Amino acid sequence: MNPMNTAPPRQSPAANQLGADVTGHLPDRAGVPGTAGFRPEDDAVWRLAVDHLHVRSNDGHTAYSYGLAAALCDLHPEADRDVVLPAIILHDTGWSRVPEDEVLEAIRPGGGRRDLVLRHEKEGAAIAAGILARLGHDPERTAEIVEIIDGHDTRLTALSLNDSLVKDADKLWRLTPHGVDTVMDWFGLTREQAHTLIGSRVHDHLFTDAARTMARALAAVATIDSTPQRIALG
Repeated sequence: MNPMNTAPPRQSPAANQLGADVTGHLPDRAGVPGTAGFRPEDDAVWRLAVDHLHVRSNDGHTAYSYGLAAALCDLHPEADRDVVLPAIILHDTGWSRVPEDEVLEAIRPGGGRRDLVLRHEKEGAAIAAGILARLGHDPERTAEIVEIIDGHDTRLTALSLNDSLVKDADKLWRLTPHGVDTVMDWFGLTREQAHTLIGSRVHDHLFTDAARTMARALAAVATIDSTPQRIALG
């Protein structure tokens, strides 16, 4: 069920229009916010989780949500990264235990299957508990992560700041270019239609001011992508 847009972004330039090598003048990457990528301990979780994420583009969704969760943690230093970041990696693993031809029925406009959403939460909590036990994760943090995952979609309130950041990162992904592309292909929608659906399910359902600000910025980009002015540029 993965769409074509799961191909990774290109990592090398198509040209050097300046014609000179400027790489020796770049700043130290460690000093630039938001450039850290996956922590080694989270990569270990990812490696065990990723085989459970090849449904409904959850692999790409999870990777981008991880980056958003890390940014939210930067803005909320009182949050526990050792809860938030493993939780966001593991939160949707339970979809792997829902029949693949029923997955999108769970969230489709005009319908939905709450029973399937609940099932993926319960299954994801069980998968998370197993993976974290295998890695020797702290038992108290594991219990919190499992509790966050078991209800991350259906629970309308947040249990804690950590839970809020997981919920917010999960929703924010939908407004990214990858998220909009994915929702378009889920339901056969135009970009503008997909963005309208996404906006209705995101902006009024976020818990933190930081996430609400990030959502407005991402929505601004998504809106411009559907304007005649941008489309005319090719």
